[in-house]
Amino acid sequence: MAVNADELQGLSRSEVLRASPRMFDNELLDKLSRVHPAVVPVIYVPAIVVLVVLGFVHGVGVIAALWIPGGYLFWTLTEYWLHRIVFHFEPEQGIGARLHWVIHGVHHDHPNDPLRLVMPPSVSIPLAALFLWLFSLVIGSPGFLPFGAGFLVGYLIYDMLHYHVHHHRPTTAIGKKLRELHMRHHFQNHERGYGVSAPFWDHVFRTAPDRREF
Repeated sequence: MAVNADELQGLSRSEVLRASPRMFDNELLDKLSRVHPAVVPVIYVPAIVVLVVLGFVHGVGVIAALWIPGGYLFWTLTEYWLHRIVFHFEPEQGIGARLHWVIHGVHHDHPNDPLRLVMPPSVSIPLAALFLWLFSLVIGSPGFLPFGAGFLVGYLIYDMLHYHVHHHRPTTAIGKKLRELHMRHHFQNHERGYGVSAPFWDHVFRTAPDRREF
């Protein structure tokens, strides 16, 4: 439900949570801020396959069995710190406050907006390219290819899971637990529960949601 700031005043709480306010005055930029979740696998599944295939073409061999899970594990750590340090860096005014709202604040204000639950490709593709470039420098070829594939698998799981726990009600035990932990982050204490797809890092870094606060 696309609305402007004035229209938000007359909405119920559930409507506000689901509302999709304008983020930019520019029409194209505002449209690009809304993304159907199907776009993410359409882009990243082929990218992951290409990276794995290229890894074997360039002779990575059986060591790919270590590089791929290693890349996935590195994603989970990146997800935690990106969420904690970047998404929740919250200046109170000026351009910093505006950037925070665009990057993550709008999601906390309207967490049920179905078209702002995954990262726009205009942001995720350059970031993915940057990480792959850094992996190529640090790890070298061909190891960075399966490592990058594992990293992107982690990102894909994260984005799809984030959409799922917001837009659906999971029926599996693990799905229900992940949804509970993420809803605690949104509605109980946003300074806890930074791991969406990998909440074990919250226990490692002592930011797990506290049930006593609920």
